[in-house]
Amino acid sequence: MVEALRRVGVSDFGTFNILAEGAQDIREGLKKYSDWPTYPQLYKTGELLGGCDIVEAMEKSGELKEALA
Repeated sequence: MVEALRRVGVSDFGTFNILAEGAQDIREGLKKYSDWPTYPQLYKTGELLGGCDIVEAMEKSGELKEALA
C-alpha cells in the first residue's frame, strides 16, 4: 500500500498499526465502519478507497493518482 502511494507521488500520509497490542477495539470498529473485512485499507478524508488489491488495480489504471489528487 505504501509503495503504491509512493509510486503515484504521494509522500504525505499517515498510518496506524491496527495490529498493535491494545488495538483490537479499533480493528473491530474499523471493520464495521468500512464494511471491509481485510487490511490494509486506504482512506482519503474518511472515505474508504479500498484494500491492497483494489489500490493496486487503481494504481495500474491511473485511478489512484486521480483519486488522491
